[in-house]
Amino acid sequence: MRELKNDILSYINLQTCAVPIKTVYNELKLDNVDALNVAISELIAEAKLILTKRNKIISPKACGFVPSKVISYNKSYVFARPIFGGEDIYVPIEKSKKCMLGDIVMLNRIKKSSKGKSAVIERIVSQGNRIISGRAIRTKRGVDFVADSGYKHNIPIKKNRTKGVKNNDKVLVKLFTEKDSKKIFARVIKVYGQAQKAKICADAIIDAEGIPCIFDDAALKEAKKLSKKGIKNDEIENRLDLRKDLIFTIDGEDAKDLDDAISVKRLKTGWLLGVHIADVSHYVKSGSHLDKAALERGTSVYFADRVIPMLPKELSNGICSLNANEDRLTFSVFLNIDRKGNLKNFEFKKSIINSKVRGVYSEVNSILELKASEQIKQKYSLIEDSLFEAYELSKILYENAQKRGNMELESVETQFKLNKNGVCVDVKKRTIGAAETMIEQFMIMANQSAALYAKNMQIPFVYRVHEGPSPEKINHLAQILSLFGLKANKIRQGLKIKDLSEILIKIRGTNMSSIVSNQVLRAMSKARYFEKPLGHFGLALKDYCHFTSPIRRYPDTAIHRILSDSVAGVAVKDIEKKYKNFVKDVSAQSSQCEIRAMKAERDTEKCYMAEYILAHIGETFEGKISGVINTGIFVELDNGVEGFVGIECLPGNGFEYDGVMRFINKRTGVTMSVGDRINIKVLSADVSSGKIDFIPI
Repeated sequence: MRELKNDILSYINLQTCAVPIKTVYNELKLDNVDALNVAISELIAEAKLILTKRNKIISPKACGFVPSKVISYNKSYVFARPIFGGEDIYVPIEKSKKCMLGDIVMLNRIKKSSKGKSAVIERIVSQGNRIISGRAIRTKRGVDFVADSGYKHNIPIKKNRTKGVKNNDKVLVKLFTEKDSKKIFARVIKVYGQAQKAKICADAIIDAEGIPCIFDDAALKEAKKLSKKGIKNDEIENRLDLRKDLIFTIDGEDAKDLDDAISVKRLKTGWLLGVHIADVSHYVKSGSHLDKAALERGTSVYFADRVIPMLPKELSNGICSLNANEDRLTFSVFLNIDRKGNLKNFEFKKSIINSKVRGVYSEVNSILELKASEQIKQKYSLIEDSLFEAYELSKILYENAQKRGNMELESVETQFKLNKNGVCVDVKKRTIGAAETMIEQFMIMANQSAALYAKNMQIPFVYRVHEGPSPEKINHLAQILSLFGLKANKIRQGLKIKDLSEILIKIRGTNMSSIVSNQVLRAMSKARYFEKPLGHFGLALKDYCHFTSPIRRYPDTAIHRILSDSVAGVAVKDIEKKYKNFVKDVSAQSSQCEIRAMKAERDTEKCYMAEYILAHIGETFEGKISGVINTGIFVELDNGVEGFVGIECLPGNGFEYDGVMRFINKRTGVTMSVGDRINIKVLSADVSSGKIDFIPI
């Protein structure tokens, strides 16, 4: 499909006027009209093509249109951000076609001025989410809705929809416009409680994103029945019995859904790495109530105070979790790796294991660093040799990943400490040690092997794909990097991931590191699930999938099901017939669920950061400038909390934004750039929106 879509775009981009779909079919010498229609529909939804009233297609560029997403809304104007790169564009409200936040639109009649670009919205391609969270405030004229983000003005709530709503309550609303009116109104769907509590805000965010939290009775009944069954002898006889092998898990201290374990043996030629994954597909059968519930969720979602699991706890924390000293059914892959870290061959086997140790990252790190206490040494004494063999192998695999250009973007993961009332009292950056890197490298190799197996067998599959950036985003990134004084001659059409990695390595540890990482990340396509092996650009791998986390990701469970049939000897033609449409549906659904989960997790983290900083109003901290926009600067504290300093708060008058990474005071020569250290005072925090304001001192 990707190749067909590229062919269509290549042809249409050469045309100066709209072309009938039949002409495209004939000119490209196609033989499948259904595939053509699907490809065109997808390109229209992606804002890469326009369908005219006469059922012809044309490129947005030929019409003078700029595909964009509405990112900010005010009473008198909106801002839209071009999808394929470029500065945000101003649109007067009277030229906005009743658009709302998140809508994909086509901009037209773009004009440039000293204040920036302006345009009109020609058409709305697709609508964003009309159900959003925020807080209600009571005014003299009634009750208004204050959105968590995007809407820069209060939105009136219809009077007949305000019963039971208290001032500053967290609410979920549906936005709408009345006929013959451009004004937006809100209709309250649900009231949660006081908006300055992060836990309450998390409840609203979960609902706003449409994440299912409760399993229906049928799914719960299936889960309880399965948890009581145990493992039958005939099932053991049909599996490779690894219960006596030195197999162990390594996870975070708080993890309860342990879906991967490892074993490592030193060979004369290198290593035999065993990656043993919970056999979820053995329990979650296709078409079952559990299967339907898991597909609907797509992934487990992780918050500071809770986990919304993809599967009921009887499975996720019970029979599927590879708990220490308990027999568990697994799907193993044995990887034969030579001394240079090259994968020579691999084999998939249905197995049964009994994990010898429930490893914890921090404890394993202390062993590898030779700093472990006697108590920790005793806990790991049985597998200590295996740990050091694994560590030696992982270092070679990591070095190989760097050589092929595996991209390491600077990012911050945070940990939240909550008190007994669920209030955030501390925030810390999550540290990544040798144990975390080791497990990551092993899981990548297992995932790579599963994808390679499916590709070689030519069976339907769910791949994890990450495509390279679009030409428009490559050009924009090259311009930005040049402004930073970086050599960007390799940043052009056909660039390789190694070209970007070299730049990131060069600036690692400098003031530019975070801003360049952010710009590179913005240029990247989003990783997704797809039924074709398009490769993984970020990992610099031709073949990749998600095989190692079936407890918390549906694509992993789905491909376990396919691989199980293949390993059992089911004919390729029968697998093709059984799973051809299945993998397409799973890929599309799982990609959407992942986006939903990531947004909810990110938005909730902001609320917990704001709740933490509320207890520090008026206090001073040191941080670094992490971002600059025309209205002010973002400052990140050393613990990962980020706040905003408005341009009106900058010391002295006359600061001007350079459009990239700094404010310059032409009168005094003072600059404030990304990466600069700065002392700030906490001015305010709003838990509901996750907004934090600082002032420099």
